Amino acid sequence: MKIAVLPGDGIGPEIVAQAVQVLNGLNLGLEMTEAPIGGAGYEAAGDPLPEATLQLAKEADAVLLGAVGDWKYDKLERHLRPERGLLRIRKELNLFANLRPALLYPELASASTLKPEVVSGLDIMIVRELTGDIYFGQPRGISTLENGEREGINTMRYNESEIKRIGRVAFDIAMKRSKKVCSVDKANVLETTELWRQVMIELSAEYPEVELSHMYVDNAAMQLVRAPKQFDVMVTGNIFGDILSDEASMLTGSIGMLPSASLDANNKGMYEPSHGSAPDIAGKNIANPLATILSAAMMLRYTFNDEANATRIEDAVKKALADGYRTADIYTEDTKKVSCSEMGAAVLAAL
Repeated sequence: MKIAVLPGDGIGPEIVAQAVQVLNGLNLGLEMTEAPIGGAGYEAAGDPLPEATLQLAKEADAVLLGAVGDWKYDKLERHLRPERGLLRIRKELNLFANLRPALLYPELASASTLKPEVVSGLDIMIVRELTGDIYFGQPRGISTLENGEREGINTMRYNESEIKRIGRVAFDIAMKRSKKVCSVDKANVLETTELWRQVMIELSAEYPEVELSHMYVDNAAMQLVRAPKQFDVMVTGNIFGDILSDEASMLTGSIGMLPSASLDANNKGMYEPSHGSAPDIAGKNIANPLATILSAAMMLRYTFNDEANATRIEDAVKKALADGYRTADIYTEDTKKVSCSEMGAAVLAAL
């Protein structure tokens, strides 16, 4: 089982090191090879996605990613910025389905910004289409009009097959959960998502056991903080999913708790925490590694079909939390504040 390990920038190397340590603790004989991406890729090869890194990722069975980005790269030309490497690797590997679970551990109910009775028992899976929509649609760019004024253009696009492909992922996941799918769109304003809703309704005929509902994105954003437990599986496009999944992460107490998987049609995946590179705390050994460790568990489950060891990692995280270990982002006075590496060690010990 070959894994391309891409630590990236900021806190990426710190949190990835803890996930690698936990994976090694399983003694599965994993072959893990490290390579640079993002700002680290630019420093190493003048490219946020060096050719050698891309080749390694293509040859691997799965990719474990930390995070990309740093303020010091903001002045680079757009195609050289760290985030372009992330977008390109998703596109090159055809990782069209992003899975972001928002699961609240009972020990962290008080860490959420919402009342415990609102979020206790929360378990949502957000399925986000990852390779289309306004992030990739053409035409795009910044141009100058005849009157000298600048104009920015981005294009929201989805075709029928792209919508069906991500819809099937959501319906298949729902079949293994509570058989409920909420499709999020803005069909009252955007023709792109009017088509999205039509295709989702047509696709639902193939899944008669699944209850399909629809919600406009603005309402969905409100409902996530008003009554989040009404949702089971949510499916939506790239830009809406980007925003809603980050919002949902805060229901769990910290974005540092939210793993993610990005899958191709054959379940080859790239696994990464949902948070960013946090350059302001990089190198301080205080970041929360649990989202990255839980992303490694998702890798075992979805790419390697190893439910037993995925559950072992998740149970070890639960044990570390139950024992009171907390990084700074989820710390309360009645718990034990630990560093990034100490949290990783606690999970490994529980494993």
